[in-house]
Amino acid sequence: MIAMEHMEALNREALPSISLITGDDLGYYSQLKEAFLRQIGYDAADLSTAYFDLSVTPYSEAALDLESLSFFADDKVVILDHFLDLTTTKKSYLSEKELKQFESYVANPVATTRLVIFAPGKLDGRSRLVKRLKRDAHLFEAHPLKEQELRAYIQNDVKARGLHFESSALETLLIKSNFDFSDCLKNIAFLETYQKRGTISIADIQEAIPKTLQDNIFDLTKLILKRDIDAVRDLVRDLRLQGEDDIKLTAIILGQFRLLLQVQLLTKQGKHQTQIVQELSDYLGKQINPYQVKYALRDSHSLSLPFLQNALVTLIEADYQMKQGLFDKDYLFDIALLKMIKTHTSKASY
Repeated sequence: MIAMEHMEALNREALPSISLITGDDLGYYSQLKEAFLRQIGYDAADLSTAYFDLSVTPYSEAALDLESLSFFADDKVVILDHFLDLTTTKKSYLSEKELKQFESYVANPVATTRLVIFAPGKLDGRSRLVKRLKRDAHLFEAHPLKEQELRAYIQNDVKARGLHFESSALETLLIKSNFDFSDCLKNIAFLETYQKRGTISIADIQEAIPKTLQDNIFDLTKLILKRDIDAVRDLVRDLRLQGEDDIKLTAIILGQFRLLLQVQLLTKQGKHQTQIVQELSDYLGKQINPYQVKYALRDSHSLSLPFLQNALVTLIEADYQMKQGLFDKDYLFDIALLKMIKTHTSKASY
């Protein structure tokens, strides 16, 4: 069972002594935080609940409330938000003395107090305090879901809303949401408004959910690979009318083609999807979306290595010339796309 499903069974009366809501998938974390506050019926005006944002409030103020007995009710809830000292984030709001004071509380919590900790980011596994919290607190952790977990949750969530997916519509929604848990839930909310009850079709998804810049760039890349010059020209014109800058468009397309090339090179070395995700994450210094790699593996299969190399060189040159102001940006961008269309040839030709 994923963290969100555990969260949905929670209520104010059954709150554990200490709850820790955390995670490095920040979109999912935001959904967990929102769900937690909703499940416990959080109300800022409730005198039996105390909220402290540690990024703006000194811990000493929170400690007074945390360590005292409940006055307005049989028990109370104390919320410590933005407790970044527990994470690998390079930010600290508590002094060493305050951290030891807090650790002492965790070791011996007040029986009538329900402590809730919100700590966005990756927990610092080397910290003694974090190790104690992992042992003693009820942990709700927002990690990127496995594809099977994501599909199952979305199916159940849509069913609970009185809706169901037409064949292939779920796949379309997942791709549209970049397999991101938070974006999936936001897009389902759009669809629920658009299609009150009944079947969600691919057409519903395309009409109800606004296209993002990433969607348009993905479409542009497909049109380049199809060598559809007229459609490429029309889409580029639309993007410019929307105020998109040619340097920004070049950078995003460059990122897509760089990923296609990296995936193909690693595949030639015998790496499988999980290894590719790990190597690229280590190389980039950030966690790469596994689904980006999954679809890059699919899309790069029919592309030749020379084409991908030439495409990168063309885009890098265009980016450099734009930033140097050698020619008009729109002219350089159009020329780069035409060069890519002209040189595109499938692997089979090499």
